Amino acid sequence: MKNKYRNLIVMLVMIWLMLEVLIQKELVFDTIAYSLNVWVKNLLPSMFPFFVISGILVEYHITNYIPKWIKKTFCLLFGVKESLITIFFLSCFSGFPSNARITRMMYDRKEINAIEASHALVFTHFSNPIFILNTVAIFFLRQEKYGYLILISHFLGNVILGIVTRKSEYFEYIDYTEKLEKSQSFSKILIQSIRSAIDTSLLILGTLTCFLIFSTIIIHKFSFNLYSGVIIKGVLEITMGLKELALLNISDIYKIVISSCLLSFGGLSVHLQVLSQIVDTDISYQPFFVARIFHAIISGGICFFLYIIFF
Repeated sequence: MKNKYRNLIVMLVMIWLMLEVLIQKELVFDTIAYSLNVWVKNLLPSMFPFFVISGILVEYHITNYIPKWIKKTFCLLFGVKESLITIFFLSCFSGFPSNARITRMMYDRKEINAIEASHALVFTHFSNPIFILNTVAIFFLRQEKYGYLILISHFLGNVILGIVTRKSEYFEYIDYTEKLEKSQSFSKILIQSIRSAIDTSLLILGTLTCFLIFSTIIIHKFSFNLYSGVIIKGVLEITMGLKELALLNISDIYKIVISSCLLSFGGLSVHLQVLSQIVDTDISYQPFFVARIFHAIISGGICFFLYIIFF
């Protein structure tokens, strides 16, 4: 019975949205054009190369080539298997949702189980560094120095989450050298990585466009004020939220702290991208969602104190 009512609500919302799209077709058209522009000029250049490279590195078991002292330190710090170091470090460079993508790849190959995969998603939610330093800092906030502040607070928030949620057991490293010897040729791995990167990039475009349309219609329909509109857009889709936040007539400290919070939460569009990678598995989404709330609080607090200290 609950499913019946839930499905009815979803259908009614979709019908309402469809009518609104028809009524506000010019506004929707502008929103779609904007999302394509952001995707082509900002998101695709900063993410696609890392998606391809990270896919190749995962197939070649990069963990085997990381110095043992780094792997042991990582194990001790976060209380996880050494294989999770691959997800952590590649996510640092690739940005979300590559953490979910890499986690799913390792889960499918049975290198990690569902519990370990759920835990990995908690502290590997990194925004792409180029996106923060280039798009957010330079294009939106017009201050390159703020990008480093947001980047540090965002990354430290993940590290703190990883330490707080660490497991008490110490895991030994599992050697995958035998699998590496039986791996496919480089050309085949490259093609697979490109295809996977294209799928992920198109998924980002799709969720970006849908959530931008949704937030634009809601704000236009219910006449939210400027500040509420920015928060709603940021919670639904961070790119437009961050851009409009930068245009507000408020102090810089509030802009960078809220930017750090929004990036750490990720926006519901990013959450949907993560869900798309784990929806047909036993990997739990709830720890990831709860962690994003705490991540937003922690990174926002760090960003505030760093701004007070250095600026």
